[in-house]
Amino acid sequence: MPKPVGTGQRYMPGLDGLRALAVLAVIAYHEQFGWAQGGLLGVGVFFTLSGFLITSLLIGQWTAIGGIRLGDFWLRRARRLLPALFVMLAVVTAWVTIADRARLASLRGAVGAAAGYFSNWYLIAKNQSYFARFAPPQPLDHLWSLAVEEQFYLLWPLILIAGLLLVRRLGGRAIAWQVIPATLLTGVSVYLMAHLYQPGVDPTRVYEGTDTRAFGLLIGAILALAWPAIGQAKLPAWGRTLLDVAGLAGLAVIGLMIWRVGQYSAFAYRGGMVVLSVATVAVVAAVACPGGVVGVALGWRPLRWIGARSYGIYLWHYPVIVLTTPPNATENLGRAALQIAAAIALAALSWKFIEEPIRHGAIERAWTRARAAHWRPRSAGLANLGSVAATAGTAGVLVIAGAGLTGAVRSPAGASGSLLAAGSLQMPVTRTVVRSPKAAHSAKPTATPSAPASPAPGTPGGGPLRTSCQSVAHIGDSTSEGLTSPNYLPNPKQRITARYEDVGVRTVVTDIEGARSIVEVLPGGVNGYNAAKNILRTGFRGCWVIALGTDDTADVAVGSTYSLKYRISQMMAVTRGMPVMWVNVISLLNSGPYAEANMAKWNRALLAACARYPNMRVMNWAALARRSWFISDGIHYTSLGYMHRALDIANALARAFPAAGHSQGCVVK
Repeated sequence: MPKPVGTGQRYMPGLDGLRALAVLAVIAYHEQFGWAQGGLLGVGVFFTLSGFLITSLLIGQWTAIGGIRLGDFWLRRARRLLPALFVMLAVVTAWVTIADRARLASLRGAVGAAAGYFSNWYLIAKNQSYFARFAPPQPLDHLWSLAVEEQFYLLWPLILIAGLLLVRRLGGRAIAWQVIPATLLTGVSVYLMAHLYQPGVDPTRVYEGTDTRAFGLLIGAILALAWPAIGQAKLPAWGRTLLDVAGLAGLAVIGLMIWRVGQYSAFAYRGGMVVLSVATVAVVAAVACPGGVVGVALGWRPLRWIGARSYGIYLWHYPVIVLTTPPNATENLGRAALQIAAAIALAALSWKFIEEPIRHGAIERAWTRARAAHWRPRSAGLANLGSVAATAGTAGVLVIAGAGLTGAVRSPAGASGSLLAAGSLQMPVTRTVVRSPKAAHSAKPTATPSAPASPAPGTPGGGPLRTSCQSVAHIGDSTSEGLTSPNYLPNPKQRITARYEDVGVRTVVTDIEGARSIVEVLPGGVNGYNAAKNILRTGFRGCWVIALGTDDTADVAVGSTYSLKYRISQMMAVTRGMPVMWVNVISLLNSGPYAEANMAKWNRALLAACARYPNMRVMNWAALARRSWFISDGIHYTSLGYMHRALDIANALARAFPAAGHSQGCVVK
């Protein structure tokens, strides 16, 4: 943390160095550097450090004056955090309004949540994944961690004061006894994280929840509560050496976890983040001990400089990365270097012209000058409160109003979408017979090109393709949404139902649901297996087109114990020997659960299964899809892409199960 403004607080330079390492790790993660797959754990380091510093401040005040001035504490927090935040929100709002209007719809709510410090619960309520994304990330998603800290700043002092007053009334040693409730609360938080975490399901709720992350702050608080007894004692040389060894070991553990423990690691949520917090506590204890080697090393001047500005760096780095990275871009060290330099430069400007002046009373001085001729405050404290409240409130209103006004600008549909299951895009469900009703899609439609209403000739004799399938059940995930959507395909003749009819199908049943896999199921959703069972209950007999696998392979990639083979066999069993055509999958992504390497594994599993099931065919969509048909998420398609996808699926069905003759083997196009 920067040097305290007050004279009663001790400055520990090594803690600024630790903050520098943490923020650099987070930046490396958001830049998607392969060697920092656990860089997001830098946030956990921040949490533990914040818990220690804030609790130390509160305990110091209790010891000095026998109480805690809550108003003063919250005022200082607001003065330290709000101005820089509101400036960043204003700049991002202006940027998006001018240069990236597609994000406007989602920005309004995000700005309000950020200004109110409930971003984490806002994102959780929207089922928006922090990790797996189809749509481009939003520039304010990183503010969830600030919300967790602010909620802690609001609640923890109240809990601490209640405990201190209770123990003092009972005649005990108030400060030492507070370790007990802090430890109990820590245990509850650790349990909630382990209990709520489910392998194979996106961990955003567990990762961003205040209840599931409170232990990181509380472990730091426990050190602060115990430190008066430890830190004030005269430690012998061997004691300082022991703390240094523990601190070095803690740094090694933090570095190893940042290198190896990724966001989908079960270890991270089942004890790993607790280990991280304990390792951080070891480093903090070593730094807090005067004369220690760890404190001297972390107090290196360049690290201190970055650490003092780490709040601003954290605020600015993610918007800079998100707003200056081209869609579906791969790792680019040159671009990353420029982005990091820009974030640090913006943070330095924020520090010099906003944070430091305000920390040293610039608002109060301006308020006093402005009001001196008309009104004299009854107390300096009231003046401080009024000035900060007025400034913060005005800035907040301007930011939120700006975001609201931009929402009045008519803009294309945003590429936002609700993500919940492991990287899954939750979309409205479309279940239709013969004709599909309107279906929404989260990605931006493009103008639909003209195309023939009927398939091109494809039989050996040159006539139109015809299938033996009189009835077809199409089961799909979000990659099928655009096939039935009038937003993407305004011409009904280009949608999948009409395309099936063009090749001779009389009855079409579609059951399309975003975020769908064969096994996993979201709250209120239906997985692929049960979707097929529901269709069978209606008495359906005919051919099946199964356009699933995108979410299945991602679920397996993030830890699901149900194999690709098992998933395919489940669907083949439920279709009871009827003709089945699977549509294979493709992605333009190079990393993450939805990487093309994982999609290729699914496609190989389909081919292996095809050899076992004589009623099964595989449409090789991966060989047909063109890069220009994809939207920026690398998974879904433009209107042109969906037009071709509908036409090609119907034609492939006719080739897989032709009206005359036999299909040409397992794989069809």
